[in-house]
Amino acid sequence: MAHPNLVFMGVCGCGKSTVAEIYAQRTGATLIEADSFHPPENVAKMSAGMPLTDADRAGWLAVMAARLAEGKARGEAMVVTCSALKKSYRDRLREGDPELFFIFLDGSQELLQARLDARKGHFMPPGLLGSQLATLERPNLATEKCLHVSISLSPEQICATVGVAMRRFA
Repeated sequence: MAHPNLVFMGVCGCGKSTVAEIYAQRTGATLIEADSFHPPENVAKMSAGMPLTDADRAGWLAVMAARLAEGKARGEAMVVTCSALKKSYRDRLREGDPELFFIFLDGSQELLQARLDARKGHFMPPGLLGSQLATLERPNLATEKCLHVSISLSPEQICATVGVAMRRFA
């Protein structure tokens, strides 16, 4: 992968894991699921339907930034899934890799809710969508390294869109 490391970001149900897995397979990059780095207390809180606070996320974001820094130091190509809802969270991740590029997967609340209602076996309950949307600070495309992609596209179409956009870095 000759372009920057990528973070597929957005609220729950936007397809981060699905799209990032396809993209990582196509590019040979390491897939890093940020959810797997949450401490047990964060998972328990979300599973109980309680949104995380900035304090809850601080340690998790620090671990993620450290993982990004380690991978970057090794020259590892990385594709990361992370909600990265606030600019401050994205900035914290960039401390681990200043060249980090975000892919903002965006869609209507109705589409997101339908996806969450159909999803099985995930610790994040559908009821937390509202809190995630309220927390979301949409990336400023003029000042942040970010590509905005509609989730109305199929995962394959999203990956193709990202691939075309990333060719400018190759």
